[in-house]
Amino acid sequence: MKVHTTLSSYAIAELGIILSVWAHPDDETYLAGGVMAAARDNGQRVVCASATAGEHGTPDPVSWPPERLARLRRWESAAAMAVLGVDDHRFLELPDGELESHAGRGATLVRQLLDDVQPDTIVTFFSDGITFHPDHIAVHRWVTTAWERRGRRGRLLYARPTSEHLARFSRFYEQWGVYMTDERPTGVHRHELALHLTLDRLHLDRKIAALAAMASQTGAAMSTLDPQTYAASVAEESFVDARPVTDIQRSSQLMAST
Repeated sequence: MKVHTTLSSYAIAELGIILSVWAHPDDETYLAGGVMAAARDNGQRVVCASATAGEHGTPDPVSWPPERLARLRRWESAAAMAVLGVDDHRFLELPDGELESHAGRGATLVRQLLDDVQPDTIVTFFSDGITFHPDHIAVHRWVTTAWERRGRRGRLLYARPTSEHLARFSRFYEQWGVYMTDERPTGVHRHELALHLTLDRLHLDRKIAALAAMASQTGAAMSTLDPQTYAASVAEESFVDARPVTDIQRSSQLMAST
């Protein structure tokens, strides 16, 4: 298992065709925007899928009823994807906040995605959904199950923060109220990561521009934090491998012996 601590075209090239699967528009940009942009710069195919349009993602549903907010978030998402260079973004058209109740349909759509894209690498949520959002956890389950049923073809990477990241920024996440339960994520040590990107100034500016395009979701955080702190909070993207290290080592040994 290789750990990459800087953004490099070589590290990104190893990922091949990428399928990026998330619950709501902005999930992908926060958690994998740097990966996707770097892969597109490399000429790699990147397909991004959002299970919902995030039509209930507002504290003011009177001003922003679902139909209106869904339309806005699609526009915002299109702008963000343009910044990142991702030209294949798909919506699965499932209802925001109700993914647990649509497990059968969601699982089928994800299987179809994998069959269509034939990815070398899949990126999605860790089992805690980062924030314990039920929609995030549902997507994690669908993707993991689909990958397992396809014989674990390709590499499955879960977004997961490091312990250092949580120690530095968890107080801000508490202020923003991002956690959906009383549970809190546990970070991982850097040596446990399968992929770790630290964005340089150019790539970080690009990611922040993409996030700024999603103002209905990111505006509050951007206005609360000073620009330097906000930038630092999104400057790293970290992923763990779905397969245990022993499985990866065993596969490598088998390939070497054939």
